[in-house]
Amino acid sequence: MKKVIIGMSGGVDSSVAAILLKNQGYLVEGLFMRNWDSSLNNDILGNPTLKEQEICPQEQDYNDALEVCNKLSIKLHRIDFIKEYWDYVFTYFLDELKKGRTPNPDIMCNKYIKFDYFVKKAKDLGADYIATGHYAKLEDGYLKKAFDQNKDQTYFLSQLSKEQLENVLFPLGNISKKEVRQIAEEYGLITANKKDSTGICFIGERNFKDFLMNYLPAKSGNVIDIATKKVVGTHCGLMYYTIGQRKGLNIGGNKEKMFVVGKDLENNVLYVSFGDNEYLYSTSCIVEMVNFNCELRPKTAFAKFRYRQEDIEVEIEYLKNGNLIISYHPPVKSVTPGQACVIYDHDICIGGGIIKEVRKNEKKLWYLL
Repeated sequence: MKKVIIGMSGGVDSSVAAILLKNQGYLVEGLFMRNWDSSLNNDILGNPTLKEQEICPQEQDYNDALEVCNKLSIKLHRIDFIKEYWDYVFTYFLDELKKGRTPNPDIMCNKYIKFDYFVKKAKDLGADYIATGHYAKLEDGYLKKAFDQNKDQTYFLSQLSKEQLENVLFPLGNISKKEVRQIAEEYGLITANKKDSTGICFIGERNFKDFLMNYLPAKSGNVIDIATKKVVGTHCGLMYYTIGQRKGLNIGGNKEKMFVVGKDLENNVLYVSFGDNEYLYSTSCIVEMVNFNCELRPKTAFAKFRYRQEDIEVEIEYLKNGNLIISYHPPVKSVTPGQACVIYDHDICIGGGIIKEVRKNEKKLWYLL
């Protein structure tokens, strides 16, 4: 009997993935990863006096995972990857914010924690395979979109190498989220109606701004209307804003429809525009930190510049330095430095990279970092 170590998060997806694996005849054991501890992370930072409003709810997640495993007669292991998460995910997150970019830490968590350190621990436990509750498929050596397109998570797996995808199982690849909930209810699992986690895991339900102030000092500055070059308000720190953002700006009492369109890090200026206009659109971008998980190198393909975005037809230019120029017509709204550009050959996710620079008609947009 082949042994599978599955990442148990305390959510409904990993719970049902474990059920499906058991029903397929595998010897299943769970492994719960603890990646965040506020007090320990403050010690790592060198400032143990930092205090946060709330505690990350990982203990409740662990208790839920343990109850599920006990109900399914599955052994549950537990391991701390707190330092590894800090070194490879959270530090990256902070560094990107300092550059004025908008990072996606979940992608780096998959690359460095879930499909690296987790795999090493699973092998130590005698695993033949590892499994997760991601909505994705592996077929004929290719990473493919899940059956449930609304829940497909290949976007977050785009930085994985071909080697990292070996001996991996995605039990939820061919079923819908609705079916997952139904199976969990049939088995009477505590996670059956548990709310899906959203946002960044280490922030949880906390206010993003309040959390971030513990690690990056805020510096207020001018908000400028990019069309008129007039100051229209004051921002509370460039790191708290992302391109295309409309809600939660709270800038100078303005009630008109306002969008964030750019940042000037050197002068600490946030640029906004009133109305959905030309400043939010680009025609190409440069992508760095490029990763491919297969041999496919198409010149025309499809791309997503953010999770759950519709597929966008693109042309790809492969540069000698390993970067890519991704071109798209018609123009696309709110392509953002720091976010992932994930490339698809129809339903095959071939990899992707991080958006370095955004252009319009082959010229760098000066107001975008």
